[in-house]
Amino acid sequence: MTTTTEKREEIAVTELDLRYESLRLVSPPELGRLRSSIDRMGVLNPLLVATAVDRERLVLVDGFKRLRIVRDRGGQTVWVTRSPLDATTAKVAMVAANAAHQGLCDLEEAWIVRSLCREHKLTQVEVGRVLRRDKSWVCRRLMLAEKLDEELQEEIRLGLLSSTVARELVRLPRGNQTRMAGAIRAHELTSRQAHRLVTALLGAEDPHARDEVLRDPLRFLAGEPGAVTTAGDPRLGVGGNDIRRGLLFLAGAAQRLWRSVQRHAAAGLAGEEARVLAPLVEQALRASRDSTALLERLAVDSGSAP
Repeated sequence: MTTTTEKREEIAVTELDLRYESLRLVSPPELGRLRSSIDRMGVLNPLLVATAVDRERLVLVDGFKRLRIVRDRGGQTVWVTRSPLDATTAKVAMVAANAAHQGLCDLEEAWIVRSLCREHKLTQVEVGRVLRRDKSWVCRRLMLAEKLDEELQEEIRLGLLSSTVARELVRLPRGNQTRMAGAIRAHELTSRQAHRLVTALLGAEDPHARDEVLRDPLRFLAGEPGAVTTAGDPRLGVGGNDIRRGLLFLAGAAQRLWRSVQRHAAAGLAGEEARVLAPLVEQALRASRDSTALLERLAVDSGSAP
C-alpha cells in the first residue's frame, strides 16, 4: 500500500471531500467512546487524506468519526496527513487503517469490497490479495453487500438496524428480509434472537408456517430473556428515543392483540366478554389519538409539519 509522504498539517474542515462517507456507518456507542477519549486527551492522530483520487480535492480516507466530533463541537480546522492514494488504494487504506482496532464492521468491509469489485473491476482474488484476506472472506463480504436489500442497507446507515442483524437478514431471500427486519424492529430483538428467527424461517417449508414466524415472532423465542433495547434512532434525542421505544412496543402489542382477538373470536368469544374488553381497546386508542394530536401540534408549532 502507498505510504504517506508529507508531515501532518492543519487545514480547514471545509477543504475535506467526504465522498467515501457513505462507506462508513454512524455508530452512536463508538462515537460516545471516542468522544470521551477526546475529552480526556484530545485528538491524538491526524486524519488521513488522499491526494490522487481527485487532484483538486483532499479526499478523507480515515478519521470520519473524529471529524464528526470536531464538527459537532464547532471546530473549524483539523490536523491531516496527506498520502498520494488513488481511488483504489484509498479504499484499501480504509480497511488497513482500521484493521488493528477492528474499526470496520462486516457491512462496511462489504461495501468497500463491492466497490473494489464493481467500480474498480478487481477480481475477488485480487481484492483478497490487496486486503490480505482469503477469497472466501471476500466472497462472504461481497454476498453481504449484494444480497442485502438496499432499503435495509440505508436503514443500517441511519442506525435503525444494527450491522450484526444484517448478517442474519442476508441469509434470507430479499422478499422476506424487509418483513423480518420489521419484526426485529417492532420487538427490539437482539442479534441472537434474530438468528433464531431467521433459522426458524429457513426451516419452515410450508408457506403458511413461514408467514406465522413473521407474524408472531415471539412465539419462537419461548424461554428467551426479554427483548433488549437496540440502538436508538440517531435522529432523535433521549426523550424522542424513549417515545420511539414505547411506540415500537405498542405496535408489536397491537399486532399481537389483533391476532389474539381473531383466534379467540373464532373459538367462541362470548358477547359479554366482548362488551367488557371493548372499552379497554378504546382506552388504548384514546391515548394513542391524544399522543398523535400532541405530536402534530408540536410539528406545526416548530414549522416542520408537511
